[in-house]
Amino acid sequence: MESESGKIEELNAIIQAVRDRVRVRYPEPDGRNGNAAADSGSRYGSIRVPIADLMPVVHARDAAQAKIAAIGSVNPRAGGPVNRVIQAVKKAIARALQWFVRDQIAFNREMVSAIEAVMEALNDHNRALVSLAGHASEQSDRLTEHGNRLTEETRELKDMRGHWHELRADWDRKVATNEIQFLRSVADLQGAFQHRSTLMESNFRELVKAQHTDFLGALDRANLDIQKQLWRDMEKIRQEYERMIHNELRVVRQRIRGFANPADNGAAEPATTEPPFSFDYGRFEERFRGTEEYVRRNIEFYKPYFAECENVLDIGCGRGEFLKLMRDSGVAARGIDLSAECVAQCRQNGLNAETADLFSYLAQTEQEFDGIFSSQVVEHLDPRRLPETIGLCAAKLRRGGLLAIETPNPECLAIFATHFYLDPTHTRPIPHPLMVFYMEEAGFGLIEVHELSQAVDSVPELAELPETFRKRFFGGLDYAIVGRKL
Repeated sequence: MESESGKIEELNAIIQAVRDRVRVRYPEPDGRNGNAAADSGSRYGSIRVPIADLMPVVHARDAAQAKIAAIGSVNPRAGGPVNRVIQAVKKAIARALQWFVRDQIAFNREMVSAIEAVMEALNDHNRALVSLAGHASEQSDRLTEHGNRLTEETRELKDMRGHWHELRADWDRKVATNEIQFLRSVADLQGAFQHRSTLMESNFRELVKAQHTDFLGALDRANLDIQKQLWRDMEKIRQEYERMIHNELRVVRQRIRGFANPADNGAAEPATTEPPFSFDYGRFEERFRGTEEYVRRNIEFYKPYFAECENVLDIGCGRGEFLKLMRDSGVAARGIDLSAECVAQCRQNGLNAETADLFSYLAQTEQEFDGIFSSQVVEHLDPRRLPETIGLCAAKLRRGGLLAIETPNPECLAIFATHFYLDPTHTRPIPHPLMVFYMEEAGFGLIEVHELSQAVDSVPELAELPETFRKRFFGGLDYAIVGRKL
């Protein structure tokens, strides 16, 4: 019994708390503070709503409208001629003053309109208050009924235990539902946070990776610049070293020659002049050397070497393929050749060329060149005069000037079966080690040798040979040797 009485007291306390909340939210205006507006309000059940009294405003509006209507009118008078004259004068004065009082009349009418708008707004406000009061009254009645029902239920304690178990089960179910919803919300928040952290970490990693890549790129570029500068310095050191060795060896050789041949005056053996051929050598060269386009494609190899030159000499310019290449590259170049027909063809194409023997031209010209090119010429010379040719080229080159010579490659056996002996003016092939020796003797360094025109392109049957054997004995039909004056 004591437990049941405790439960009843607990339910009564809950009901009292609900009533207190209702009273706080819906106060009952009883007019005890002496407010006339509250006393004149409407009552809905237990709720009294104060409503604004608009009658004074209506009376004031009517009085204002009467005054507005009286403006410009004339008071009536008794009949008679004098009164009619007086009335006519008053009406004339009133009509004359209409321009003066027109704005005042318009202002008064607008003020009356504003008062009517305020009245309409106050009426709406009153209607809203009445509606709210009705709604509050309904809620109050509903809460009162609910409280009465709870009071009745508290008096009936027969089945309280059963209802209590049902309420407890419903409560547990709601608690479990709320707990599940809470855990779901927490899981969603955790997933969103994890997704956000993953995105931030991914963005951070990408940013760090991009910065690292930029750093590595800048480091590689800096290393590449340092390496290029180092190679340039090493090339200068090598060039100076080779120049010093060449000068020392030349002094030693001159001393040895002086001791061995004290009476030698160094006179050169005169060149022998061979009779010209009785056939058209230009037509012969067109057939067996190739067209100008073919030769032009082959000499594209030398374009990077002469790109920085300003004054180039082409020895044995022929039809002027190399001169055209230099002109297209913006490099000033001139050519010499023994064939007057080839020189005339070069001049016809707007090229700078002249008929001259290379020995006499190099010995007599006072110009200095920073590049000399000679293609398919040295194999036509007397082998004993080849060192003299290279020495004259060295004498006419500036320091650091470039000498490029192209000639058939005797290490390629296919050259003897195809091209070399087709030209009756060829004297003998020149192996590239011998050419390197001659250039070193003349004071050239940084010498490079490159094989050109692979034999397998001209003789496809060579592809059937083993690769190592083919590269060793059937490599390039020609070779180019390039060196710089020390």
